[in-house]
Amino acid sequence: MRILATLRLALRALRRNKMRSVLTMLGIIIGVGSVIAAVSITTGATKQVEDKVASLGQNVISVFSGSFTGGGMRGGWGSSPTLTVDDALAIALVPGVEAVSPEVRDRNQILANGLNWNTQVMGESPDYPQIRNWNMASGSMFAEADVRSVAKVAVIGRTVADQLFPDSDPVGQTLRIRDIPFKIVGVLEAKGFNLFGQDQDDTVVIPYTSHMKRVSRRTFVNSILVQASSPEAITKVQQAITDTLTPRHRSVEPDFTVRTQLELAQAMTATAKVMSILLGAIASVSLIVGGIGIMNIMLVSVTERTREIGIRMAVGARGGDILVQFLVEAVTLSLIGGLIGIGLGMGASRIVSALTDWPTLTPVWWIVVASLSSGLVGIFSGFYPAWKASQLDPIEALRYE
Repeated sequence: MRILATLRLALRALRRNKMRSVLTMLGIIIGVGSVIAAVSITTGATKQVEDKVASLGQNVISVFSGSFTGGGMRGGWGSSPTLTVDDALAIALVPGVEAVSPEVRDRNQILANGLNWNTQVMGESPDYPQIRNWNMASGSMFAEADVRSVAKVAVIGRTVADQLFPDSDPVGQTLRIRDIPFKIVGVLEAKGFNLFGQDQDDTVVIPYTSHMKRVSRRTFVNSILVQASSPEAITKVQQAITDTLTPRHRSVEPDFTVRTQLELAQAMTATAKVMSILLGAIASVSLIVGGIGIMNIMLVSVTERTREIGIRMAVGARGGDILVQFLVEAVTLSLIGGLIGIGLGMGASRIVSALTDWPTLTPVWWIVVASLSSGLVGIFSGFYPAWKASQLDPIEALRYE
């Protein structure tokens, strides 16, 4: 009951000076609002990056051609073709490997339905949709039998379907790649743009054997896509792939590179996390300024209410009661300012999202942290003025004019 009475006294004192109370809370409001807005924007950006990385596939490991050295010339990874289909078949036998797709790619002008379109033509295995976590919108993926028979079949992305078959179902129709007819057996679901700004739907996927023997006439593959059986197995599978390919590629320097999806995700989200910490730290300065403002106003309030303190002590209030009263006032100011700041910060992030089409996300635990932080600021800022008030001499306080 004493706590409730103290809270009522504190609220009554704050209501007596509404404008001063609002101005005192302003620093806390700006500080907490800035923190919530900054965290919402950067967390939304991080989540978007993570979703984009996830759209590349589940538990994916990519094997790229490596560097080369010859005739005094040197090049980095991917500068010289070194991977073969046999490498992919060897990787498929590695424990923990769920699916494998040798990957061959180039750009070609394709023709269909009296229209033409320049797009990326991918040579893949039937495991490609599983590795990339890519469902079929219609039709089906080509089979392993099509790979073995070097079949002229194709699966197309949504962009290609819209460009070449705007008014009809592409499944069952024919498109031509380098004047070679390919029957369309399926259409992939729309995926949109990837992390690098490329339209993932602007693609034609054919069996890698058909690409190598009919379209590009090459013996090496650009890369090998691998899916590990679980996220926990990725690191072990990555090392096993390296151990498998090293004796097969008898080169002085490694001529292949193994990269995981986790490495890509960490690299892409690192910047967003740094920005989140930086913006949060800058916004936290406003909390410190707000705390200083609360301390100053509470010191002024102690001076103004010296006679009131003396009267309370004269009728039996103890120093602890006075300390609690002023501390409650400071914490109440800070908490109310914090709650208003949280609301304004979330509102500001939604406005930014609506105006710039930038995703925002406010983690619940950050709201809890902001609330606790504002409360702690009130305690630290209000303790000294409250202690000073509790130490006043009742007689001197009654004499104060």
